[in-house]
Amino acid sequence: MSSDSFDDPRSVAIEQLEQFGLSAYAARTFVALVSLGTGTAKDVSGVSDVPRTRVYDAIEELHEQGLVDVQQSSPKEFWAISGETTARKFEREMDHRLSVLTAALDELEPVERTEEQRGVWTVDGQAAITDRILEFVNDAEEEIVYMTVEDLLTEDIIDALRAAAERGVRISLGGVSPDVQDEIKDEIPGAELFESLWVWSDTPAGRLMMIDDRQTLVSVLVNGVEAAPTDARSETAIWGTGQTNSLVVVLKAIFTWRLENDDGIE
Repeated sequence: MSSDSFDDPRSVAIEQLEQFGLSAYAARTFVALVSLGTGTAKDVSGVSDVPRTRVYDAIEELHEQGLVDVQQSSPKEFWAISGETTARKFEREMDHRLSVLTAALDELEPVERTEEQRGVWTVDGQAAITDRILEFVNDAEEEIVYMTVEDLLTEDIIDALRAAAERGVRISLGGVSPDVQDEIKDEIPGAELFESLWVWSDTPAGRLMMIDDRQTLVSVLVNGVEAAPTDARSETAIWGTGQTNSLVVVLKAIFTWRLENDDGIE
């Protein structure tokens, strides 16, 4: 069972259904039917904010999407599919849409991305920055150097680093606590651990990364050292690509100096 709980599950369900494309009346009608089990238009209207005359329009929308069945009685009764079946239905639709979107975007992208770029690119928010890091890690061919605070070393990043190590990429990881270092040793036995460049608690730094000596990313906690790293608004980053890119050159020099002067963590 999910550990998630909500003070107002009805409102949460309605909001999420609207996000999946249902009209407001359809979402309210469906949630009402889920709570009722079965019901007439009068029943639905009685437990929702849907006028009785609009329930039938909402039912038609839901019926067309396979979310509600109709019993041809007098008055008509309506039955909603289960929450689990609803989730599977939307998951299939989302997977299909993502596949179509990915295929379309792949056809639009250049055959090869530019390897040399002037200047740097900015990205805001923890989720977006994590997406960039995962993309960079997945494209790595030779070496990944990554420094971070432990709250930003999430399971999906660990999984991506493990997959990179399994395909032969060298992994160097720094700036994490002893407990996290032990976890990394278990998860990625071949990873090399090194001491941080500085005391993370004294700086708003979030993460630094270098991929194959050609791509770098550095982030900071924009609300200062007191900001929660998991706050989506608390992190901003810049990244660059190319052997002669200014950000790459600077961070490469820093990482090279640190790794050459570090014996690793035993």
